[in-house]
Amino acid sequence: PQIFDPPEELERKVQELAELIRSSSHVVFHTGAGISTASGIPDFRGPNGVWTMEEKGLSPKFDTTFENARPSKTHMALLGLQRVGILKFLVSQNVDGLHVRSGFPRWAGVPIPPWAELGSAAPREQLCPHRQYVRDAVVGSMGLKPTGRLCSVTKARGLRACRGKLRDTILDWEDSLPDRDLTLADEACRKADLSVTLGTSLQIKPSGNLPLITKKRGGKLVIVNLQATKHVSERPAALH
Repeated sequence: PQIFDPPEELERKVQELAELIRSSSHVVFHTGAGISTASGIPDFRGPNGVWTMEEKGLSPKFDTTFENARPSKTHMALLGLQRVGILKFLVSQNVDGLHVRSGFPRWAGVPIPPWAELGSAAPREQLCPHRQYVRDAVVGSMGLKPTGRLCSVTKARGLRACRGKLRDTILDWEDSLPDRDLTLADEACRKADLSVTLGTSLQIKPSGNLPLITKKRGGKLVIVNLQATKHVSERPAALH
């Protein structure tokens, strides 16, 4: 069931969280499917979530497609916090590509990117180490399979293009998380004095364990989610 804090209680918690963010030196945000419901993409465990509907024998309802979905106010707020230096690192489990569309910097020209994608994104394909291609449309496959397209990066002095086979970047359930992203996320959580989770139940491992690293190392953990989680958020208590 969804939980909604009374307006006065929610306002108090928001003010406490804002003060906690202001007083912290290394803030890491963790995002799950819940932040994209406002963009028309269902989550997993909510009342109209993918798994909830499947348990009822019903098909999940999408208000939009990945191609047409646009970043929500939450996506844009996170980008704003990153640009002013408050958000030091972002860890996302989402595959909808909305953080990319919001303008979050990825790899190009960024020695250490300010975020890690632990689910990757539907409109992207890649051939390491040359380039990632972000498409306007969903690539159409998953499980790191060839997409049928070739890398067009031209080699030095204008010689022929690379022509390596591009693959999708969507992880299937049995696929391991990308090593570089997972390492960056782990390092960021160890440095953090505050981890804030948004729209995730923290049940998918190992990404769900990452915010707990901050707490175990003496930092703060704040959970923002419309469903209860197994973990405790202390002062402010979990925001619903």
